[in-house]
Amino acid sequence: MILLAVTFFVLMILGLPVAFAIGIAGFSFFATGPMPPSIGVQQVASASQSFPLLAVPFFVLAGHMMNRTGITSRLIGCSSVLVSWMAGGLAQVCIVLSTLMGGVSGSAVADAAMEARILGPSLIARGYSRGFTAAVIAVSSLITATIPPSLGLILYGFVGNVSIGRLFLAGIVPGLLMMGFLMVTAWLIARRRGYGTEAKGPPSFAAVRRAVADAKWALLFPLALLLAIRGGLFTPSEVGAFAVVYAGVVGFVLHRELTWKGLVEALTEAVVDTGMIMLIILFSGMVGYAIVFEQAPQTIAAALTALTQEPVLVVALVLVFLFVAGLFVESTVLVLLLTPIFLPIVQPLGVDGVHFGILMMTVVTLGSMTPPVGVAMYTVCSLLDCPVEEYVVESLPFVGAVLVLITVLTLWPGLVLFVPNALM
Repeated sequence: MILLAVTFFVLMILGLPVAFAIGIAGFSFFATGPMPPSIGVQQVASASQSFPLLAVPFFVLAGHMMNRTGITSRLIGCSSVLVSWMAGGLAQVCIVLSTLMGGVSGSAVADAAMEARILGPSLIARGYSRGFTAAVIAVSSLITATIPPSLGLILYGFVGNVSIGRLFLAGIVPGLLMMGFLMVTAWLIARRRGYGTEAKGPPSFAAVRRAVADAKWALLFPLALLLAIRGGLFTPSEVGAFAVVYAGVVGFVLHRELTWKGLVEALTEAVVDTGMIMLIILFSGMVGYAIVFEQAPQTIAAALTALTQEPVLVVALVLVFLFVAGLFVESTVLVLLLTPIFLPIVQPLGVDGVHFGILMMTVVTLGSMTPPVGVAMYTVCSLLDCPVEEYVVESLPFVGAVLVLITVLTLWPGLVLFVPNALM
């Protein structure tokens, strides 16, 4: 097990793509261990034989199609009407847009890149510092980690055998709370620095109604997914197919902005993204088998329970480990590799798998917004020509707000489980 971990991190340091680092590390275990390499190959194949995994390519394709249907511009208009009158108006628009886009893109990095291209230059032109602009856009994209349909929650549910429908429902309240925490943080900073508003006062009811009506098909999308799952109309995988159909109807019929060229581009991008994600999933199946064979969950559980048997403290220790790991390893990899280790540890202590999943996804995705290997951080900084050092300083209040929220959600699981317990 130690050889596997060392091999993986050495290959990552050498710059090998994540999927191949996982694959080579996994094969090294079977090549030097007590089991024949053919077992490793079988685990790679068996990892692909899962119906819930069909949700991944469907939601990836739906997200790319949605980005070409005019939904983004309508959501920006809706967000501007709702919050641009507050201090730091455009920064508030970014945070609300991330919440709304979470129900469309399902990807934090995709959301951050889109906002950096569209809203970033406007913020800088209005006097917002580059570091503050980059921090608001990057850290607010974390909201997509919990707002359905989150790809991370789909993978967590698949690996941990946890209801994806309950995970989707459980992500709503934490996502909205995160929006509130980040908006308050942005408001406090904007007030201190004198960042102005974009409107003279709160919008009228008529203006809000027009903005919501204009963006209604985007706003109805996540609601339709949740109702379809809750009503038993579709499984999560079938809801992914429904999402593609929904995106097509909105793009071709309702908004009439999705072209055949745009559809081909969306398909091409979805194939590339799906191929990358699935390769990681397949090789992670082999590593997951090695983890179980070596009884890593039992060993780590014994070490943690030797320190304390208080469920909250055990979860806190696990989250600290996940946060540190998230600084160096991409969130998808951590979900696939560490869920089989930590979920069997916390569940016997009475921790709900859905509650732990929301906490885990939030913590590991936060690593995409922090150095040294934050993908969203580097994406936004490169698009806005922002020095990473300036970004790090400006992001500290926002990261602090997220950590406070994670603490609150850890101590009061009812905030996470209220909606799924009420509806399912």
